Amino acid sequence: MGSDQTGSSGVDLTGGIPLETLEEGRPFAGQVGEEPVVLVRRGAEVFAVGGSCTHYGGPLAEGLVVGDTVRCPWHHACFSLRTGEAIKAPALNPIPCWQTEVRDGRVHLVGQREAAPLDSLGRRVDFPESVLIVGSGAAGSAAAEMLRREGYTGPVTVIDPDGDAPYDRPNLSKDYLAGEAPEEWIPLRPEGFYEEHGIERISTAARSIDPTGRQIELADGRVLSFGALLLATGSKPVRLTVPGGDLPHVRLLRSLTDCRAIIRAAESAKRAVVVGASFIGMEAAASLRNRGLEVTVVAPDTVPFQHNLGPEIGRVLMVTHERNGVQFRLGRKVERIDANAVHLDDGTQLPAELVVVGIGVRPLTQLAEDAGIEVDNGVLVNEYLESSAPGIFAAGDIARYPAPRSGERIRVEHWVAAQRQGQAAARNILGRRQPFIDPAFFWTRQWGVGVRYVGYAARWDEVEIEGDLSAIDTEVHYLRDGRRLAVATMGRDLNNLRAEAEMEAAASGYPAGGVV
Repeated sequence: MGSDQTGSSGVDLTGGIPLETLEEGRPFAGQVGEEPVVLVRRGAEVFAVGGSCTHYGGPLAEGLVVGDTVRCPWHHACFSLRTGEAIKAPALNPIPCWQTEVRDGRVHLVGQREAAPLDSLGRRVDFPESVLIVGSGAAGSAAAEMLRREGYTGPVTVIDPDGDAPYDRPNLSKDYLAGEAPEEWIPLRPEGFYEEHGIERISTAARSIDPTGRQIELADGRVLSFGALLLATGSKPVRLTVPGGDLPHVRLLRSLTDCRAIIRAAESAKRAVVVGASFIGMEAAASLRNRGLEVTVVAPDTVPFQHNLGPEIGRVLMVTHERNGVQFRLGRKVERIDANAVHLDDGTQLPAELVVVGIGVRPLTQLAEDAGIEVDNGVLVNEYLESSAPGIFAAGDIARYPAPRSGERIRVEHWVAAQRQGQAAARNILGRRQPFIDPAFFWTRQWGVGVRYVGYAARWDEVEIEGDLSAIDTEVHYLRDGRRLAVATMGRDLNNLRAEAEMEAAASGYPAGGVV
C-alpha cells in the first residue's frame, strides 16, 4: 500500500474503441468514469475487468496475461478474465467484470456483472464432516475462506491464541512500522466477516492432537472433533541468546503486538540497533530510520541478504540504506546488551535505547511431532500438502513439501507462499487432488527500491545478471548445475511475472498457457 507507483489513466471506453486497437493477449488500459478497466483480446473474445488489483491497488494494465487470467505486476495476484474472481493470493477479493460486445468493428462495454463464484463442489457427498484449522495467519485464514468459496457448508473452526489475527503481516516491518500505513490497512478482513461466512474463531492454543480419534484438545481443556485438520501454526522468531538479550528494550518483530510495542518504544528512542541483515532486519531498519531514529544494522554476514539474494543485489540495497543514513557493522556478532548499549565481539559499543532482533524463525512443529506425525525441519507433506496422518494437512511456514520438477523437499517462509498453500490445502481437503506447484514468490521494498523474487534457491553455483544493477534495472538468475532455480528483478516486474508463469508451466508439464 502506498509504496508502489500507480498506473496512468486509461482510454475513455464510454463510446467503445476500435477492435484493432487491442493486441492479442496484451492488457489495454481503459476507463469507465473514474474506474480503471483492463481490456484483453483472446482470439474472438474480448474480456473487460477492473484495472486495480484488490490487494494493494496495483495496475493490472501493466501486468501479464496468462491464458484466461491477468496477473498483477506488484505482488503477483491472479484474477480470472472471465469472472473477475481472485484465483491466487495475495488478492482475496474479486475485481469488477463487464460484458463486452463487438459492433461495427468497435468494442463496447454493455453492462457490469458481479464476479461469479468458483466452481461449486456441492455435488460431492464425501466432504469431511467438519474442518479444524490450527493457526489463523496467512495459510490458515486463506484456507478458511477458500473452503467457503469452494462451496463447503460444513463447520469450519479456526484456532489461534492471537486475537488480532489475521492481519497483513508483511506490512508490519514495512509501511506500518514506518508510520505510513494507517491502522485500518492492517486487518485482512473487516469486523464481522468470519461470522458472516460461518467461520468460528477460537482464541486459544491447541494442546494436543489425536490423529486416530480425530480429536484435538485445546489449552482451555475443550476437546473438538474434526473430519479434516489443517495445521498452519507458522513459526516463531529466533531469540538472541546473549547476556541482556531478554531486556525490555530488546524486541522481536513477528506479531501485531510486537510491532505496536516497537512503535511505542521508537517514540521515545533516539538510537536503534537492528540485529540481522535479511528481510525483517533491513525492512525494520528502513522503517525506524523513516521515523527519525539513528539506526545501525549488525550482522555476521559480509553483505545484507547474502544468503537470500546474494551479494550483487545485497550491495545495491546496502548502498541505498547508507545513502539514507543507516549505518552497518557487518562481519560482527553481538556479545552482550545492557540498558544503554549493544556490545559487539570486537569491543565496539553501540549506544541504543531500542534493539530489534530479526535473525530468522523456526517452524512451530511440536504439536504435530507430539501426535506422531512425521516431522523433519517442518511437517513432511506430499504434493497435496497432506501429512503422514491421513486427513491432516499442513501449510505455510511449517510445511515441507516436494518442490515442483526436482522433488526436493523444501520449506518456504514467505507470505504469498503460505496463502497459496492454504488455498491449495483447502481444495485438497475437499477432494480436489491438485498438486501444489506454485513457485515461491516474495517481495521487498526499501527506500523506493523494489525487489521481486520468484522460485527457490537455497543454494546456487552460478549467477547470470542482465541489465544494470546500479540503475535498478536488472534481473538476476540463480542456477545450479545449469538449471534456473529462481529469478530476482529490480525495475523489471513484468519479467518477474513471466518467469513465474514459465516455472508454473514447467512444473505442470504444459506449455506456458498463452503467456504474451
